[in-house]
Amino acid sequence: MKKNPAFLKEQLHLHFNTIFEKRLINEISKHGVYKTYEKNDLLIDIGVEMTHIPLIINGLVKISRENNNEHEILLYYLEEGDTCAISFANCIHQSKSMFRASAEEKVACIMFPVDKTEEWMIKFKTWRVFIIDSYHNRLEEMIGVINGLAFFKLDSRIYKYLTNQVKIRNSEDLLITHQEIANDLNSSRVVISRILKMLEQQGKLKLDRRKIHVHVS
Repeated sequence: MKKNPAFLKEQLHLHFNTIFEKRLINEISKHGVYKTYEKNDLLIDIGVEMTHIPLIINGLVKISRENNNEHEILLYYLEEGDTCAISFANCIHQSKSMFRASAEEKVACIMFPVDKTEEWMIKFKTWRVFIIDSYHNRLEEMIGVINGLAFFKLDSRIYKYLTNQVKIRNSEDLLITHQEIANDLNSSRVVISRILKMLEQQGKLKLDRRKIHVHVS
């Protein structure tokens, strides 16, 4: 963890200069810390008291929840320029985290103290707009998850999941296992493998030993 205001200001100018006003960049530089996470590291876990919230500089973060049977389900991803909007509800109510945030690949972020969130909402218009936009985007993504669970068959959910992965990773070749897909969609590896084979027969993807090539129209 690196607390270096000059370095943080440089990173914020590179990634948030068109989003945040100068005074807000100075505030985040003053109170934030720069931190990196390796693949599969936890940024935030379920049931843990939150002290800091991430602003993503680069990398990919998976946000997920668990049901009563401890089965995990994917909610959405955070990318460069994102923050975790759900975190703010926890902070306002001073409750423990309702979700898990884990690194899908190496992640660099600026962690800022939760007690600054409300203060910045009052002081900085760009922060208010950023948080409202973040809530809106995350809400749309979660509604997509709910619709998928309620209205789509599993084969449609899997293909939509894969096409979303293509957009997020900017590649039609996905280095992802059948078990990882099963975990994200709260299914079993056997079922996922069977449906992937069916999707391959339909010409929607190609299965290789270590990757899935998705045909995106």
